[in-house]
Order: sequence, then C-alpha cells, then structure tokens
Amino acid sequence: MFIDKYNLGRKELVKTPLRKTFFIKNADGKIRPSWRFWKWFSVISIHLFFFLSFFLDIQFLEGTLNASRFLGFHMIDPYTSLEVFMVHHELGINMIIGTATIVIVYLLIGGRTYCGWVCPYSILADIAECLHRKLIDKKIINVRPYSKLYSNKIKYVFWALFLVLAAISGYIIFESISVVGIMSRAIVYGWSVALIWVLVVFLFDVFVSSRAWCTYICPVGTTYAALGWASATKIQWNDNCDHCMACSGVCPEPHILELTKAKYAKGRAEKGIKTEHVLSGDCTMCGRCIDVCHSDALGYNFRLTDLL
Repeated sequence: MFIDKYNLGRKELVKTPLRKTFFIKNADGKIRPSWRFWKWFSVISIHLFFFLSFFLDIQFLEGTLNASRFLGFHMIDPYTSLEVFMVHHELGINMIIGTATIVIVYLLIGGRTYCGWVCPYSILADIAECLHRKLIDKKIINVRPYSKLYSNKIKYVFWALFLVLAAISGYIIFESISVVGIMSRAIVYGWSVALIWVLVVFLFDVFVSSRAWCTYICPVGTTYAALGWASATKIQWNDNCDHCMACSGVCPEPHILELTKAKYAKGRAEKGIKTEHVLSGDCTMCGRCIDVCHSDALGYNFRLTDLL
C-alpha cells in the first residue's frame, strides 16, 4: 500500500488510489510516509489540540481557526479581521497583533500552506477528488477540465463580495457558510446543523467540480494566496524534469505547474537555467507533486537560505 513512483508511469501515478498515497518508496527502496501522510497528520493534530484544549481546559491551542490563542499568543485569520473591520471600522489591539502574527508566519512557510496543512476541509477535498475521479472512470459523470467549468478568477469576485456584504449588512455573512469555520467550530464545540452545508459542498465537489469550493469560492484561501506570492518557502523545480506532467495530474491547482511543460526546456537551456520556483500564490504546498515526481525534479525550498 504505497506509491512506487520510480516504477510507475504517469497514468498509474495520477490514478493511484487514495489509500496508497500515504506511503512512498524512496530511491533507496525504503518505505516512508508521503507528504500527503504528513499533511493529514498536521490537520488532524491541529484540530485535536483545539478539541483537547477546550475539552480538558489545558489552554494550549484555544479557540478555532478564525481566532485562537497558542500558549497565550493571539492568532487571527486575516480575512476574518478584514470582515470585522468592514463591520466595525476598527480593530482591537489583540486582533491587530493576532493578524500580524499569522501574516508573518505564512509569509515564511507559504501562504496557502494554511489550505493544505491546516484547513480541515482539505481532507474532505482529498476524498471528494478521489471519488470524483472514480465517477469519471466509470463514466457516471463527465470530465470537466480545470478552469473550463468556471474561471478561477471568480474567487476574487467572491473575496470582494463577502467584504461588501459585511459592510452593508453589519454582519459577517461569510462565516455562516464558511466550511472552514463550520468544521472548525464543530470539531471544538460539537455537532451543528450547519454541517449539512459542508455535506452539500462535499457532494458538489464529488459530482460536479472537484475542489470547487477551494478553487473558485473560498475567500480565506484567496487571502492566503496573496501572501503566497511573497512567501519564503516555495516548491522548487530543477532540470532533472523529463516533463512527464504527473505532477500536474495530481496537483490541486494544476495551473501553478506550467513551468514543468516541455515547451520551456529549450529556452531554459539557452539561458543556462537549472532551477526555478513555483511562484504562484495558489500553491497549497501539499507536496503531491513531490510524491509522484520520479525524476526528483521537485522539492521544498526555503528561499531565505539562498541569502546566507
């Protein structure tokens, strides 16, 4: 039950069943946890800490993903802060400090790392994508090419719309439909009827458009994507790449891996370019591209080390 990326073709790597993606055979033939394993471990651990801090009152990681305290340090989701500002036209000092803390953290580790390694819906999105692919293979639903059903630029419309609605209504409307907030609160405080909405979003991802909520709607992810453009941690490509495009086939945001296409090889060779970074802020840093790259042409890189 593991990925053997050095002995599988692109089609097999892209269509590897979900249950087999949590472990990978490395170049030395040893089985180790994949980046997906560590991503799920991170999401589950973070929310377990939230739950235990509330249930046992241990004051370790208190609150929810909207607003929390880690060992007493305030952490506020940036989009939540924007919504609060649109409603009240001011922010308390704790909100400013908490938001600044989160911005600094994600400027270092990668903006949409939040979406891949923290957001609880990311696990459901992985499952929905797996089911979506199975339904396509069985010809129960049709293939809808990425960004053909809707433009992924529509996320900026939703980002602005929810802020405008907050300003007009005096109420943080997005939080009533935010799958991130609903799931985070349910994990900490218990079941809520709002989870029905999460189920609706999940079923839409399964039957209509994989990762539709994350790609086209969620303003939280759009905010972190803005931080991602300037973040210090990036996926780095090198010229070991044979342009098989398995990475693009498994990427939640495949447009970000445009640089892996063969059409750029000649230009890079002429300029002597050996490495490049995935610059798009839409990268969730999930590591799926690394897990399937049989030429080891992709990996994480902390760009500040280049300055040392």
